[in-house]
Amino acid sequence: MLLRVPRRLNLAALTNEELQLLVGEDRAVGLLADISRARMEGRAVPGPEVHDTLTFDRLEERAWGSTPEQSRALAAAHAALLALNAEFHGTFYLPVISEVRHLRAYTLEPDTTAALRWSETPESARTARAYLQLMTWLRDRASGVACVLTTSSPTLSSPALSEEIDQHHHPDTSPAELLALHRAYVLRHGRGQKLGAEADWARPWQASHALNLSAWVRRGLLTDDPTQPATDGTPRVRTGS
Repeated sequence: MLLRVPRRLNLAALTNEELQLLVGEDRAVGLLADISRARMEGRAVPGPEVHDTLTFDRLEERAWGSTPEQSRALAAAHAALLALNAEFHGTFYLPVISEVRHLRAYTLEPDTTAALRWSETPESARTARAYLQLMTWLRDRASGVACVLTTSSPTLSSPALSEEIDQHHHPDTSPAELLALHRAYVLRHGRGQKLGAEADWARPWQASHALNLSAWVRRGLLTDDPTQPATDGTPRVRTGS
């Protein structure tokens, strides 16, 4: 059996802008001297661990939010999505990603999956605000685009997403406005793929994660993690409590 060593982001391979987005401007300044030396020496600087698949752990419902303000924002966004006839699929914890690990899942007929994202334990002001992501996988990839992602996140993604993901960034936009913008972006490329059964809401997120991994490998952004034992690469995706 071929064993694979877990991988981490190589901070030295990121652009300076990606580094600032990933760790925050203050921490990036503190890291820059070591990263500059590492770049000259051709040495990796290990960052967050990168997993082959996303893991969604279902949570029991309760009052969410790390602050009263965040709780009100989550409740308002949830109500707005239901008013748009979104189907709610539950609340999940994503243990294999960094910082913003809580997600409420929705689908909007017929082809759009939505994720309301936030952190119950925000590590900085950058991760203290809830935001919405909308994704539609396209039927036809002739344009070179596989899916459309529209987000109200206050910060851009880091590292940069795959070139096959048409990403649009509209901070602080309401769910209704974001959905209207998203539909217009999808129409530029054609039609979206219809979603199937209830569990199908997660499929576009897994597929887009795979696209990003491929793009990061091509850019040389990943490095083996020598501190972790090798695995056989079997996906570990959990549901349930």
